[in-house]
This record gives sequence, structure tokens and C-alpha cells, in this order.
Amino acid sequence: MFYHQLIKPILFHLDPESAHHLVATFLSLSKKIPFFHKTLSAIFQFSSKRLEQTIQGILFPNPVGLAAGFDKTTELFPTMIHMGFGFIEIGTITAKAQPGNEKPRLFRYPKVKALINRMGFNNPGADQAEIQLKNQQKLGVRGINAGKSKVTALEDAVGDYVYTLKKLVPFGDYAVINISSPNTPGLRSLQTKQSLIDLIQGIQKEFQNSFPIPLYLKFAPDLTEEELIENLKVCLEYKISGVILTNTTLDKQSLGELNPEEGGLSGGPLFQKSLRFVSLAYQTLQGKIPIIGVGGIDSGEKALQMMEMGANLIQIYTGYIYEGPFLPYQICSYLDKVVKDRGYQTISELVGSGNSK
Repeated sequence: MFYHQLIKPILFHLDPESAHHLVATFLSLSKKIPFFHKTLSAIFQFSSKRLEQTIQGILFPNPVGLAAGFDKTTELFPTMIHMGFGFIEIGTITAKAQPGNEKPRLFRYPKVKALINRMGFNNPGADQAEIQLKNQQKLGVRGINAGKSKVTALEDAVGDYVYTLKKLVPFGDYAVINISSPNTPGLRSLQTKQSLIDLIQGIQKEFQNSFPIPLYLKFAPDLTEEELIENLKVCLEYKISGVILTNTTLDKQSLGELNPEEGGLSGGPLFQKSLRFVSLAYQTLQGKIPIIGVGGIDSGEKALQMMEMGANLIQIYTGYIYEGPFLPYQICSYLDKVVKDRGYQTISELVGSGNSK
């Protein structure tokens, strides 16, 4: 209630990017306050052994992660990891520093709890991110999300991704190849079958076919179901560690007469499409590699649906903006109760339990 009645009105009075910058500045400065992180953990962390999962050797204390896009500079991780999340995905980071697209580039649609962004991978670049991470204490699970620099030609994408990965992988528990943002020209063409194979093989070759940490691919919701299944089979064939479903969508029909801006739509309108893709992925992958479900999750009920359809883990972002900082706690407490009421031992027993093949 405190967030919705006091903090949210102030933040929503500002334009979205200014509000984010204000919050980010506060969080970055607050780490200098004695015992601040311990206080955050005491307030926001929901702890239960039932929520723990070990996936590919990584212990996740709970299944709720913060999606890439919130911590674009890598500076917020030390604080955000204390705010109830089981893991934080930093980035997207590109090989070259870039300012992103012209402002305004982030827009709210409160009636449907949605955002549209055309940020364009604004970030400090891999070199600066490496410096930041070297000087940062790592107290929880950290994902590294890598994207292609805007100025890098598609035919040089492998080298661009590899540069970022080699710089930042030593500081991550898992890595993500982002080929699905709609805001970098041509990027989504890397999701076509042959381009995807060439990209995977190129990256694997640079790492002597032994990537040091689990490597995930993040796909767009605007693929056809046939294209998604084809790409998932590529992931299996070329031993990709897991998939993230989904990125933002270019389909804005759900906004009706709300006069949508250009860019990728996230939040409430994306949920059903993401849920469908997670379900298809679960049926296709058959538990061989894990799935991270993201898109429109803003409650414990939606988190449960996503996991029942096959997501091993979930991520939130837009829902976090609208529902506030207690959302991870609320989701975790809801899921824990469901696990307990169903007589399960761990949350992993929920995964795929509602997916009819």
C-alpha cells in the first residue's frame, strides 16, 4: 500500500526513463548506507527450502528473477539481489558502448499494465562493464545478457558477441545471447534457422566448444510457432543450455485505441503469448534443457501458470514497475503455499504439471 499510495504516484508523475534513473541513482547510492542491504533482505526476502532449485549446478534460492533491461549498467546488482530476487540478469551489454536511441524511448500504458520501449541497448559497453564487475561483490546468482552493437554488421555478429562474453563470463553464473530485441536493426534476423546455427557454431568455436557457464538463447514472441519449434530443435542439436521466452513483442493490437508508440511491448498484453511459447517449448524440449519464462508476470497466480506450463524459472520487469518492490516476495510466498498445499517437496514438482501434451 505504501508503494501504491505514495511512491508510485511520484514516480509515475515523471516520464518513465527519468523515474527509472531516479530509482537507479538512489539504489546505487544507498549501498553506502551501513546495514542497508541487510535491512533490504530482512524486508523483501522470502526464504523457503521448498523454493530452492539447483539447475545446471547453480543453486537458485527462489525462482523469481529480474529480467535484463533493469540493470543495464551492472551497477544495481549488489542492491537488487537483496530485494527478494533469486537471480538478477544484467544488461543487455554490447561490445561497444552505445547511448541507445533518441529520447523519449520508454512509454507507459497503465490501463493494461504495459510498457513500450525502443531503448536500443543503451549501455556502457563490455570494457566498462568488466571494470564495474571486477570491483563488485557477488552475493547471488548473476546472469550476463549480451547483445550485438548497433554499428556492428550482422556478418560480424559472432565476433561482437564473443568480445562481450569473454570479458564478462568470468563474473556470471549463466550467459544469454539476446537475438530478439526489436530495437536493434536486423537483430531478429539472427533467429532464422541457418543464421542461428552459424551464430551458435561461431561462438562455440571461439570457446573451443566448451562454454564455461550455461549459455541461454532469448527468443522473440513474434516468431511463428513453427519457427519457435525449429529454433528449439537447433538449441538441442547444438547443446545450448537453455532458453528464455520471451522478449518484447511488436504486435500492439492488444492496445487498441491507445495510440501505441514504436518499439517493443511488454507487460500484461504479452502474458498469454509468452505462456503459449513456454508451453510449446516444454512439449518440444521434454525437460532436456531448462526454460525461463518472462512476459506479463505480475502476480503469484501468473507465475504459477508459467511454471505449470513448463518454466523452471521466471523473470519479471514490467510487472515490477507497476506492482512495486514487494512483488518478488508476494510471488514467492504464493508459490510456496501452493507447493506446500499440494504436498510437494520442492517447487520443481510444479514445472509442467499443468501442460497437457
